[in-house]
Amino acid sequence: VQRVRGGDPHTPVPTDANRTVKMACLSVTNALMAQRAAVRTNKRTVTQCSAAKPAFVERVERAGKALIAGIAVSAVLASSANAVTYDELQGLTYLQVKGTGLANTCPVVETGEAGSKIPAKDYKLEKFCMEPTSFTVKEESSFKAGESDFTKTKLMTRLTYTLDGMTGSFKVGSDGSVAVQERDGLDYAAVTVQLPGGERVPFLFTLKEFAGKGNTSQFGGDFTVPSYRGSSFLDPKGRGGSTGYDNAVALPAKSDADELLKENNKNVAALKGSAVFNVAKYDALTGEIAGVFESIQPSDTDLGSKAPKDVKITGLWYAQLQ
Repeated sequence: VQRVRGGDPHTPVPTDANRTVKMACLSVTNALMAQRAAVRTNKRTVTQCSAAKPAFVERVERAGKALIAGIAVSAVLASSANAVTYDELQGLTYLQVKGTGLANTCPVVETGEAGSKIPAKDYKLEKFCMEPTSFTVKEESSFKAGESDFTKTKLMTRLTYTLDGMTGSFKVGSDGSVAVQERDGLDYAAVTVQLPGGERVPFLFTLKEFAGKGNTSQFGGDFTVPSYRGSSFLDPKGRGGSTGYDNAVALPAKSDADELLKENNKNVAALKGSAVFNVAKYDALTGEIAGVFESIQPSDTDLGSKAPKDVKITGLWYAQLQ
């Protein structure tokens, strides 16, 4: 209120009257706010004391307990990923397998006999699977007279390095001899590992065109290792095996220099690797066979510009003989 009620509207109220009116308004406002706060407090108190637990709250709690139980089951599956049989794996749904790492593992054979019990026959090799458990890279010794040795590495690739669904032939002779031939399937996977010094070594883990011979307890042979990159891959300077520039355009004077010969002439030729398989168990009822393997293969050569390193892979394998 800025004017005296009933007086001249152009006559201002004295200062003391202004202060009195403002103080009165503040007192009334504070009293109303305090009263409303008390009412809210009383309502909240009454609601909390008298209201029962709604039914949907109980349903939410039950759903939460079920979710925790599901997470626990997933954790158990992940921890026992190396002990899942083929039938158990086929009985799981997509959501039960998702995020557990089971898709990157090979089934195991829990019951069975030794590999020497395999009858002589020509079998079809189905569902051939290889699960690596260790990657080591051969490094030159830092000492002049030292010997080269395989060094442990750190895996930089996600859980996508298992070979699975491979097919082929498995022939067992009357004398116990074995001839194995790999033909098709998911028989390659790009993998990168890191050495203790920080150097990263990419390679194409594969078993393409594997031809092995031996007996029912152990067999081995050679396989083809394709180039890590194809001929149409272009390096940072636009050079490729089947397309791109013939040399570095920014260095026309050195296009035919000897030090740039390997960089200019891309090489996508396949290399060779070798693998040995040990048969641990054979189930005559299901035709399942499993064991351990060890393979040695070359790493990536960057399309022929650098020398490959030897990579040793060890792990588990599984297959079905039909």
